Amino acid sequence: MTVHEEKKVATTWRGRFPYNEIISLLDVNRPFNLAESTSQDLTVGDVLDMAGLETLRSLKLGYGRSAGAAELREEIGKACNVPAEQVVTTQGTALGLFLLAFEVCRPGDEAVLVTPCFPPSRDCLLGAGVDVREIRLTFETGYQLDLDELAARLSPKTKLVSLASPQNPSGVRASRAVVEKLLALLEQRAPQAILFIDETYREATYGDKPAPDSFAGLHPRIVTGGSVSKALGAPGLRTGWLTVPDADLRSRLVVAKLNTVICGPVLDEALATALLRHRERVLAPRRRLLAEGLAELAAWCEAEHLRIEWVRPEGGALCCLRLRADTFDTAAVSRFWDLLPRHDLQLASGAWFGESDRVFRLGFGYLPPGRLGPALSALSTVLDAAMAP
Repeated sequence: MTVHEEKKVATTWRGRFPYNEIISLLDVNRPFNLAESTSQDLTVGDVLDMAGLETLRSLKLGYGRSAGAAELREEIGKACNVPAEQVVTTQGTALGLFLLAFEVCRPGDEAVLVTPCFPPSRDCLLGAGVDVREIRLTFETGYQLDLDELAARLSPKTKLVSLASPQNPSGVRASRAVVEKLLALLEQRAPQAILFIDETYREATYGDKPAPDSFAGLHPRIVTGGSVSKALGAPGLRTGWLTVPDADLRSRLVVAKLNTVICGPVLDEALATALLRHRERVLAPRRRLLAEGLAELAAWCEAEHLRIEWVRPEGGALCCLRLRADTFDTAAVSRFWDLLPRHDLQLASGAWFGESDRVFRLGFGYLPPGRLGPALSALSTVLDAAMAP
């Protein structure tokens, strides 16, 4: 990348450019890429070994089913503990967000969105002409959901409530108790609302800690989304899903998908099926790496506690850190972002997610073993330089 492009990337991650520009400028091969929120990428060879090359040779490259390949839906159903018939596959969770926004809501309807969040979660709703009422979680409260505040945002016009667990960018989970209380609020105040829970990072746990059960199947109002992108490290397959218990809504979403992308790529779906069949084999070593990365990051945060605050994540390969206000004034924060490209560092600014640019998302699972430590050392060097007058 040129120096100009590097500066633009650093600025982009501060929330000043559209999402598509962020993706096009992001250099995933930068030595110290701490912006990625996924685990390390799988290779085509990794997944081919699971699928079997001879099996794929006979795969016909015709149109697939709009609801998704039967074998893939079966594997997703097993992972989420719901019948396969309740699954609709999507091109990543991103298409699921789009389909829900345009099928569940109509212009003038209301949606409650828990932020900070993955930016397309908001943009899809705005594009559908929905009145978006945000519930802004804060760094100070550890990004915990305030149910009283949420209740105040609900109304009979609310058609969708959207949240993620674990959250992007913080990695904080919503407990089952909180979700059950939220469902009770919907019954009282928003009788037509669907609760969407993005579970993209659900299986990205640490060490031997098991993944919590999916919220799919907990209640007829709940629609969940997931993908093979984050915990499993295969975002290039562009394979995700929605679990939809309501048959009428499920049918409408399938028609909406048909009218949008027709169907998913049959090769991607075949490879994703093989990956999900072997997901525990893939997840186990990744969970160990995430636990090691989190421990290394925790030690660095402790050493830098006079300059950095953080919210410890509960899942995913990501978390939120903040430049301390008593150490970094506004000018120092600006210098911090300007200095990152000079040290081959990338971070995701909180401004992109609806937070302050004093906050940044740091990914601790993407870099290979042995690279996270040097990346954090480089980050300390940037902190030194940003503090200099």
